[in-house]
Amino acid sequence: MVERSGGLPRVARSGIGFDVHAFAVGDPTRPLWLGGVRHDDDRGLAGHSDGDAVCHALADALLGAAALGDIGLHFPEDDEATAGIGGVVVLSRSAALVRAAGFSPVSVDVTVIADRPNIASRRDEMRVAIAGATDLPMDAVSVKGTRPEAMGLTGDGVACLAIAVIV
Repeated sequence: MVERSGGLPRVARSGIGFDVHAFAVGDPTRPLWLGGVRHDDDRGLAGHSDGDAVCHALADALLGAAALGDIGLHFPEDDEATAGIGGVVVLSRSAALVRAAGFSPVSVDVTVIADRPNIASRRDEMRVAIAGATDLPMDAVSVKGTRPEAMGLTGDGVACLAIAVIV
C-alpha cells in the first residue's frame, strides 16, 4: 500500500461514469469529437459542450472515484463560460480536481456504444488524447467500442460507459 499524507494508508478507489449524446440535428457543420479526437466522417453530437461523450464519461468516473460529484456540478450547463467547452478540457480539469483532492489517477477504461463511427480505427489516437488529458501512461488507458447491433440502445447517438481507478 502507498501511504497518504498523514501516514494513512492509501487504498484504491474506483468510479463509474456514463454519458450519452444524440447526434446534432440541423447542424451538419458541428464536428464529432470522441475521446479528444475529431472524427470528420460523421456529424457531431448535440450538447452544451462539444458533446464528447467519451471524455464526459471518463471525467465523471474520475470525479466519482474521488467523491467529488459529477461534471454537471463542476461544468454546469447553465454557465455560459462552459458553452462549447471541449471534452478533453473537461477531462483534464476533472483529473486536476482529483489530484487537488489528494488522489492520483491510476487507470481509466471506456466502452463506446454506438453504431457509428468506427472506434477501432481511431482507438490509439483517442488513447493518446486521453492519456495526455489525464497525465496517465498509454498502457493505463483503455478504449473499446461495441455496436448495439441496431437494437436501439443508443438511438441516434453515442453512449459511453467508463471506469476510473485512483489511489
